[in-house]
Amino acid sequence: MFRSKKSGKEETKKVEKLPGPKVIPGLVQKHLVAERKMDPDLVQLLKAVVRRSSKAEKAFDIRVFDESEALAKKVTVKDYASLDEHPDLIIYEGWFDEVLKKVELEEKKKVSSDTTIFTEDEIRQRIEALSEPGSTVLFYLGGWAQASGGPLGRGAAVVELNPNYPGKNQKKYIMYLDDVDGMQPVGKRRKKFDTDDPGKSARYIQTPL
Repeated sequence: MFRSKKSGKEETKKVEKLPGPKVIPGLVQKHLVAERKMDPDLVQLLKAVVRRSSKAEKAFDIRVFDESEALAKKVTVKDYASLDEHPDLIIYEGWFDEVLKKVELEEKKKVSSDTTIFTEDEIRQRIEALSEPGSTVLFYLGGWAQASGGPLGRGAAVVELNPNYPGKNQKKYIMYLDDVDGMQPVGKRRKKFDTDDPGKSARYIQTPL
């Protein structure tokens, strides 16, 4: 019995495994700050996905996006190709080459960096200014807050003047967390705590637990 041999080699197409989201490469960070006039703190909040590019031997295609915005929209960005179906998440798209020291990016959408950072005292004053039952005040969050999206990356805190106060066992203020899509809360508040002390909310918002 003879074993037949195939003439010629079978070609196996190898699919490149794309890397996951990472911090924006240093060369691209410098470009965004120097050429695009983006706030360095905002650049640190964004993420990038890359793949090998045909532009040059050591070049990479790149897409810059806000990972917290993706989380707020319940989108999992695994790699460069993940954003094919979610182009609305792409802030910048283009390519770069660390050897040639060259960056070419196209802005796909505007990202706001004009967000006021309030002091703890200013936050407390805005909470104390609530006068109508059920009225609210919103503050964007950064740090380790358990929400996503928004200009500071960690959603928003919404403080409400409790409409049931001063009912039995009711506190004056209710603190909620909410994810943010763009600049607006998505409307799925999660209660964090209630309190009679506006300073407690102010301390949390200034330095999230």
